[in-house]
Amino acid sequence: MWWLAALLLTFLAACGGGPSSGPPAPAAPLRCAGTAPPLPGRLAIGYAGNLAEVGAAGFDLRYQYLAGPLAPLAACLDPGRPKAAGCGTAWWGTWQWDQDPPGAFVRGFVAETAAAGLRPMFTYYLILPAARERLAGGLAEGTPEVTVAARDLGFMRDYLADFRFFLRQLGTAPAIVHVEPDFWGYAQHAARAAGVDAHGLPARVATANPTDCAAAEESIAGLGRCLISMARTYAPGALVSLHGSAWASGFDCVSNTMSSLDVTAEAVKTADFLQAAGGGCADLLVIDLSDRDAGWYQRQSPPRDSWLDATDAALPTFAQALAWSRALAGRAGKKVLWWQVPVGNMARPNTCGAGYQDDKLDDLFDHTDRVAAGGAAGLAFGAGAACQTTPMNDGGNLKARAAALAASGGQPLP
Repeated sequence: MWWLAALLLTFLAACGGGPSSGPPAPAAPLRCAGTAPPLPGRLAIGYAGNLAEVGAAGFDLRYQYLAGPLAPLAACLDPGRPKAAGCGTAWWGTWQWDQDPPGAFVRGFVAETAAAGLRPMFTYYLILPAARERLAGGLAEGTPEVTVAARDLGFMRDYLADFRFFLRQLGTAPAIVHVEPDFWGYAQHAARAAGVDAHGLPARVATANPTDCAAAEESIAGLGRCLISMARTYAPGALVSLHGSAWASGFDCVSNTMSSLDVTAEAVKTADFLQAAGGGCADLLVIDLSDRDAGWYQRQSPPRDSWLDATDAALPTFAQALAWSRALAGRAGKKVLWWQVPVGNMARPNTCGAGYQDDKLDDLFDHTDRVAAGGAAGLAFGAGAACQTTPMNDGGNLKARAAALAASGGQPLP
């Protein structure tokens, strides 16, 4: 009665039974440990800028922002469409030229930087600009990035697919992937307001990317773990980092002027949040001092004081910033990388195009021993916006300081 047995198997299969029945296969575990080559055992120096103008002497890494809208990725990656034409010129995948294959800008930056003996670093900053462009009504910077954008299934599906495509452009090349500056600080703000940690903040993760992150929880903690696991899978040569904002705990531990503030305790709060957000699987923590030259801030309306006292006599001081970084690194058990450090120096004329004054770069180079003791693995210098001092208009100061440090043998790390 073979036909009866076949009919029974067909019925069981339709009802979920039979030989192929049983619980669904467990999701593949998220990857945590990495295999990327570490940074050197001395203070690494990097910059954002034109390689032909700044060069490689004295430097260890070179970084590049990726920001802007998302593209219709499925259409842009159609095998029958080898060019990026029609994918939008604002999408990072078309920055090279839309007549080239998508992603050529990243591949070219990696190849050019690596050929000069430097490690390429990318700051992947898409949640805010992409959500502003994609979501109805736009999106305000701040906690809405966490409470709105990260909870939108369609947006997160496209965002995580874009991140996967970016990682595939890196392949196995040694690199650094810096994920979403500011976002994790805003997430910490949202968590504090709700009385939860990163696990208690909902986010679309496994439902948005079941291919890579089916095992991730639907939370900001799951998002951090998903992003790091994806980096381990698609870019195994990359060191990966979330971002530690000095203001994430509710007090800005770099610009603070209150002598009563315990920046060590505030650093512990941020380190604990980042660990819960998946940072325990990261290789390092990228942090920042200021996003603009002090001289530029002084000329805004209203003016803002972003100078740090090199004598450590009056807050805010370099000592305070380094005490915060040391506590953050110690609590997290990871080195920090100071990133987007202003390039200004006191010889600049305080004009757009020729650069603004600042004392941070020179003070950090004057005290690299303190920087290293503050938990740092490196310093990466670059402008945080237009009209700032850059390594191309600073009068050669950064190049000279980096070369001098390298000639001295560099700053060993403790």
